[in-house]
Amino acid sequence: MPKPLTDQEKRKQISVRGLAGVENVSDLKTNFNRHLHFTLVKDRNVATKRDYYFALANTVRDHLVGRWIRTQQHYYEKDPKRVYYLSLEFYMGRTLQNTMVNLALENACDEATYQLGLDMEELQDVEEDAGLGNGGLGRLAACFLDSMASLGLAAYGYGIRYEFGIFNQKIVNGWQVEEADDWLRYGNPWEKARPEYMRPVHFYGRVEHTPEGVKWVDTQVVLALPYDTPVPGYRNNVVNTMRLWSAKAPCDFNLKDFNVGGYIQAVLDRNLAENISRVLYPNDNFFEGKELRLKQEYFVVAATLQDIVRRFKSSKFGSTEVVRVDLSTLPDKVAIQLNDTHPAMAIPELMRILLDTEHQTWEKAWDIVTRTCAYTNHTVLPEALERWPIDLFQNLLPRHLEIIFEINRRHLERIAKLYPGDHDRLRRMSLVEEGDQKKINMAHLCIVGSHAVNGVARIHSDIIKATLFKDFYEVDPHKFQNKTNGITPRRWLVMCNPGLAEVIAERIGEDYIRDLDQLKNLLEFVDDDSLIRDIAKVKQENKLKFSAYLEEHYKVKINPNSMFDVQVKRIHEYKRQLLNCLHIITLYNRIKKEPNKNWTPRTIMIGGKAAPGYITAKLIIRLITAIGDIVNHDEVVGDRLKVIFLENYKVTLAEKIIPASDLSEQISTAGTEASGTGNMKFMLNGALTIGTMDGANVEMAEEAGEENLFIFGMRVDDVDAMDKSGYDAMEYYNRIPELKQAMDQIAGGYFSPDQHDLFKDIVNMLLHHDRFKVFADYEAYIKCQDKVSALYKNPKEWTKMVIHNIAGCGKFSSDRTISQYAREIWGMEPSLERIPAPDDPRQ
Repeated sequence: MPKPLTDQEKRKQISVRGLAGVENVSDLKTNFNRHLHFTLVKDRNVATKRDYYFALANTVRDHLVGRWIRTQQHYYEKDPKRVYYLSLEFYMGRTLQNTMVNLALENACDEATYQLGLDMEELQDVEEDAGLGNGGLGRLAACFLDSMASLGLAAYGYGIRYEFGIFNQKIVNGWQVEEADDWLRYGNPWEKARPEYMRPVHFYGRVEHTPEGVKWVDTQVVLALPYDTPVPGYRNNVVNTMRLWSAKAPCDFNLKDFNVGGYIQAVLDRNLAENISRVLYPNDNFFEGKELRLKQEYFVVAATLQDIVRRFKSSKFGSTEVVRVDLSTLPDKVAIQLNDTHPAMAIPELMRILLDTEHQTWEKAWDIVTRTCAYTNHTVLPEALERWPIDLFQNLLPRHLEIIFEINRRHLERIAKLYPGDHDRLRRMSLVEEGDQKKINMAHLCIVGSHAVNGVARIHSDIIKATLFKDFYEVDPHKFQNKTNGITPRRWLVMCNPGLAEVIAERIGEDYIRDLDQLKNLLEFVDDDSLIRDIAKVKQENKLKFSAYLEEHYKVKINPNSMFDVQVKRIHEYKRQLLNCLHIITLYNRIKKEPNKNWTPRTIMIGGKAAPGYITAKLIIRLITAIGDIVNHDEVVGDRLKVIFLENYKVTLAEKIIPASDLSEQISTAGTEASGTGNMKFMLNGALTIGTMDGANVEMAEEAGEENLFIFGMRVDDVDAMDKSGYDAMEYYNRIPELKQAMDQIAGGYFSPDQHDLFKDIVNMLLHHDRFKVFADYEAYIKCQDKVSALYKNPKEWTKMVIHNIAGCGKFSSDRTISQYAREIWGMEPSLERIPAPDDPRQ
């Protein structure tokens, strides 16, 4: 098998035309050596690969800083409306290459490092992923930051600088084992600490109602120290800011509470305060009601709102003097977007500031809050919705509980006027849920306290109006919107798949990178043999490269001519990795039965992390690895079927595997996946989708033509009907021989010969209490997979379908999503204009 070209060699061969930029290579070399010598090591002979990486990162960062300062000056001069994107997760991945792409430095850096005798790809591999997110929600926030900068919006991402991000996953004896992700161990060249903007955050204490107003007293103070990371737009010289807060104990923390002898313990106890920003909660679509988590949510909100008010009042570059005194114009200058309910505390906290500090009336304060805040819902799964116990609130944030009670009282008064005597409706719509333990429903708080509520795909937005928030929709239909998610084409095409980016640019020019709708111009070439050949060639090169990676890391020999069938996402029952497993076993049994038949060879790869406390998800991983152990060592099957569990799936691995995939598995039960964004990444990179009509799959089928996706299974209405009539898994088990055989093999220990009942809990769940109805879609899924195998044997027709898919991707750019947020929620106008570079004369 010929050794595939590296991306570096490919970049040497292709221009990616204007993408090269005209940066002076000798300047870069000079700066690189300067950083290496002065910042890092005195003697180049003892420099390590990490030193070289830091020298390159600092060299690239030099190009950011001037633009960063000028952008902020530009905002202070123009005083535009600013948007604050509040999220507990920002899943950024690596920064170096993305920065080089957006600043048009990549080819010049490539050439400079090459002339210095270094390999840029090797240096990029030194960088740790910034894994400050679990999956879709955190990665969406990262894509949105890229788009907000690329569209010239004055935008700020606010979150927490977790010391430990999403855990590293190791597979040991087939099981997931978690390791802490110490991503900051060697330092982070992309962040800048800003101690001058440190802010106090209060917890605990009690509330005093005095003639001068309400006071929250005897609190425990934790300091929020901000770290700023520059976020460059695409070739427009705009550099926005992501500000992440780190928790610090004040110098006198606990010291006053101790007698003289307790000094050591008091200093050690500082850790308790600083634990707030220690670790990301590793749950995706699952609510864990721990005090530390509520502390994190309030910590980011309290620090951020102080920053927002400070910036609003002093809006002059480099000045701290108060320019605006009256906060009544806040909604004209500030938009706050709540990424799910995690930052919901922004609503009562802004109320507290306006009432207790700024002494506004309730009516005035509430008007400001609702016009400023907007809420994005990301899930309909009941176990994911945040409901905080009142006693936890009472202890940790007593003033906020009072405010929430008052918000609820006024809200229910309004509902009672609209629906007199409808007590059931009042109960359903209350912010406070009654029960053994009273709880605050954070989604209800977000809806009541926001002027806009959106879902993240059309089908999802329809579902929340029809079911989850039906009562609220009936009262305030004008609040509800849809904003279908998107992905940034910079990272998810130009950066991770330069070969494909170039093939497209050769046909339609390269403006599509900032206007993805232009991809539809590819339809003119759908029958063009040269385009079909070029796209197939890029895919094959990506597959060869990924095969080499798999061979190196997994010691498994891959047939690069096999179909790469990939399902990468969080391991969760609703995403139905188990349906995929049943297909693998069915395929395996068929090959065993007729070994001489002309089967379409497949390499099936599944990757993703299971939340550490989610036992079923961990068992699903064990099942996948167990099936792989049997299938991969069966000589009858040979290289016609291979099963690989991809360890430690993260942004950087996604950037390798997505460009190499042929088939993308998007097989959640209809009505459960809010949107998905992995589905869009695969589509843009030339993989075909097998999927249910769920999330954004629905709109993907619309854009590319349903005939160009492999759609199967129940629709939302079918699932609803089955919920009413009852789902009987045994009926399918008894009726479908191949399904029965597969289940009997799992149950009988065929895949776990040393422990026959290893998977009894999965078998029991699938047969008796499967919320996500795996068997109901099994038959349709297998038939659809047969169609996939048949088409794969016809490479030309397969690639034509791929071109239809790529051409239909325009809608799924996060630039489109953010333009809609800006115009329809934030009241801002995106702009593609470039601001002057630092070395350009100022206007």
